[in-house]
Amino acid sequence: MRYLLRRLGFYLIAAWASLTLNFLIPRLMPGDPASAVFARFRGQLQPGALQALKEAMGFGAGPLHVQYFSYLGHALRGDFGLSVAYFPSPVSHVIATGLLWTLLLSGVAVLISFALGSLLGVLAGWWRGGALDSLLLPAMTFVGAFPYFWLAMFALYLLGLTLGWFPVRHAYDEALAPGFSFAFAGSVVAHLVLPAGVIVAASLGGWMLGMRNAMVGVLAEDFITLARAEGLSEQRIMFRYAARNALLPNVTALGMALGFVLSGSLLTEIVFAYPGQGYLLVQAVRNQDYPLMQGLFLIMTLAVLAANLLLDLFYVRLDPRVRLA
Repeated sequence: MRYLLRRLGFYLIAAWASLTLNFLIPRLMPGDPASAVFARFRGQLQPGALQALKEAMGFGAGPLHVQYFSYLGHALRGDFGLSVAYFPSPVSHVIATGLLWTLLLSGVAVLISFALGSLLGVLAGWWRGGALDSLLLPAMTFVGAFPYFWLAMFALYLLGLTLGWFPVRHAYDEALAPGFSFAFAGSVVAHLVLPAGVIVAASLGGWMLGMRNAMVGVLAEDFITLARAEGLSEQRIMFRYAARNALLPNVTALGMALGFVLSGSLLTEIVFAYPGQGYLLVQAVRNQDYPLMQGLFLIMTLAVLAANLLLDLFYVRLDPRVRLA
């Protein structure tokens, strides 16, 4: 319990620090976002609109600490102002539109690559020198070494444009209205396969290699020798004792990977025009949409902290030694 309370206190401090940095960074820049937006639309806005823009973005008159506490109050309510690129939509609404698609694409891809890569790594480490260890592992590592955007464009050209097996853009057929129907669900799955497959192919080798190396180290431990001397089955030793202990480094990496799910797979979403968080971030940068950028950066940071907090809770269950900390 003390371990969990310490970790919770650490993450609360980290969340407060991220909120504070998100408030300070735009104010440490030369000028302010409101003036940049006003300059972009010069001639289309009245001079008095500049002050209104400053107020809307939280850069109104008043001491810095007053602006800070006002910002904290709005942030805790999920109010990040209005988006410039998608005006007059609130930032929270714009982020929510891409959140579901990012969770679907990146979340499914990360979980599949983690589960499949860890399982293949267990088998490759258990049967060292076999086909999985000597053929599949180097092949997947080789594929993962290619630039991420190159894999996405190659898959798009070959499987999408040339062979026509999969759709090449967006998250669903634009002729369909979103809703709970088999036609819409089938379209979503069809549009998901290619970008998710690229993410899995690019990351599978890393999960497999990490799990394989951890398995090799665990299999040399004394408790594995003792388990074999007691006559336990090979399958039980492999999964109950060796894999469970070798899984800890991969679980740590999974926590970070899940935390960055909300940032979206930036390059994949750009190549496939997938309407997720990464695609929104690119649009925000192109349009100098500072409120949207602030909201996205904050959501990404808090997602990493939340994922690592859940990871710490899972660690207590997975590794009993943590309970003694």
